[in-house]
Amino acid sequence: MASSSTIAEQVAELQQGLAGRLPAEVAAAFAAEQAGLAAGGLPEGIAGPGTVLDDAELLDTRGELITLAKALDGRPAVLVFYRGAWCPYCNLTLRAYQAQLVPALDGLGVGLIAISPQKPDGSLSMQEANELTFTVLSDPGNQVAAQLGILTTGTPDAQRGQETLGLDLAAVNSDGTRTLVMPTVVIVDAAGVMRWIDVHPDYTTRSEPDDILAALADALA
Repeated sequence: MASSSTIAEQVAELQQGLAGRLPAEVAAAFAAEQAGLAAGGLPEGIAGPGTVLDDAELLDTRGELITLAKALDGRPAVLVFYRGAWCPYCNLTLRAYQAQLVPALDGLGVGLIAISPQKPDGSLSMQEANELTFTVLSDPGNQVAAQLGILTTGTPDAQRGQETLGLDLAAVNSDGTRTLVMPTVVIVDAAGVMRWIDVHPDYTTRSEPDDILAALADALA
């Protein structure tokens, strides 16, 4: 997949490759879940611009404690909330951000931090497998995601489909639950105030790099 193509284009290519490779009942469960998420739209209670993010204790890829404030390091940042290293859409997205966002953000002095519910070894796998140079953290108990109102759980059929494929979310997540985050991108300023948020209940869609950069230009002008 060319790094210059949009995430939507890469997702379409990924889905073509997955077609016919999944067991029929698993594919049907995932398709039904995705359709329901797309139809449901944004849930109520999502935090809006102007929200000051509370500090939280996160874990780095070595399993060591790091606060959100320390990770932000007093500079503006783009926070990317993703489901886990097991999610092919998340891998695709973070690779696109590495190729298309990181150079621009580095030039602007803006950080990029990816956060998921998974255990630190999952964060490390994500970072190493995709050669990510930005910070990847685990959020035990989804403290930050809960502040934002972006928590979700898969449908029972989708969860059974994941188990059929060998994925046990309760074993993968830091808090032992099957709770997930809706893929979300947040822009915060140097004071930790949220200036922009883009939430995707349907996990097959994501914030495009060009849209993030445009929002960043507006938010921090």
